[in-house]
Amino acid sequence: MIRAMTRQDFVAFWPVFKEVIVQQETYAFDPQMDEESAYQLWCEQPLKSFVYVEDDKVLGSYYLKANAMGPSDHISNCGYMISPQARGKGLARKLCEHSQKQALELGFRAMQFNSVVSSNEVAVSLWKKLGFDIIGTIPKAYRHPKLGLVDSYIMYKWLE
Repeated sequence: MIRAMTRQDFVAFWPVFKEVIVQQETYAFDPQMDEESAYQLWCEQPLKSFVYVEDDKVLGSYYLKANAMGPSDHISNCGYMISPQARGKGLARKLCEHSQKQALELGFRAMQFNSVVSSNEVAVSLWKKLGFDIIGTIPKAYRHPKLGLVDSYIMYKWLE
């Protein structure tokens, strides 16, 4: 069910991606981003991108890349998106567990999320259950459309 993302997969997933960035509740991506720019960001720039497919429908996706370069290139970074109709079914957990295995296979030793919006309580709770710690808080880092300025968390996990 989880496999490498193709261009066709991204085209199928684009409506979900667009909805997530337009809502401006979880990702600090330009809500006006076009499909080609999004493809570059999600599929071309990272080392790998994956999809969760069920009944020929792309229900979720993640990218995996190095969080930094040089002496810090042993720490990975990921971003995850789940289709609204697939939320609450354990997909994010499956994708995160898969990403950790992939990171280890690629030689990474840790994983860091640089900006988890604090109001995204479902994600924060899941990442904690999966062993991630909040190692920093960025005060008023995110302009939430309904809540105003909210904090973002830096979350980290040693993978070995």
